[in-house]
Amino acid sequence: MDKRIYFVIGDVLVNVAIALLVALVSFWLVSTNWNMMVAMWLMMFVGMLLAMLLALPAGILFGAMEVMLPMKLSGMLSGMVVGMWAAMQPITLSQAIGVGGTVGLISVVLVWLLNSRIRGVQTLVEN
Repeated sequence: MDKRIYFVIGDVLVNVAIALLVALVSFWLVSTNWNMMVAMWLMMFVGMLLAMLLALPAGILFGAMEVMLPMKLSGMLSGMVVGMWAAMQPITLSQAIGVGGTVGLISVVLVWLLNSRIRGVQTLVEN
């Protein structure tokens, strides 16, 4: 993953944006009449689908492979969390937005940490 500030800010913004979008969709679709497992699986699928569609334009700006995995993870997790919570009890719009944004931020940080761990120590080589 590129560590230039443009790409770092872009990664964070697109991940939080997709998580917020999926949280809003989950908030609008799921009610307490839903089964929790059905809500979780359906909103997980909706999150991955929306992330896949929005990863195409975001990939042009910030690199396709760098945004695709974190965006799908953010969308999937946001849909699962907000969908299950909305199926368990009524939630407010501000709660859905807060959880969605937090999930998006956490997922991009986790992907960055795991990527750094997998790549190992990097040295700066000057030509």
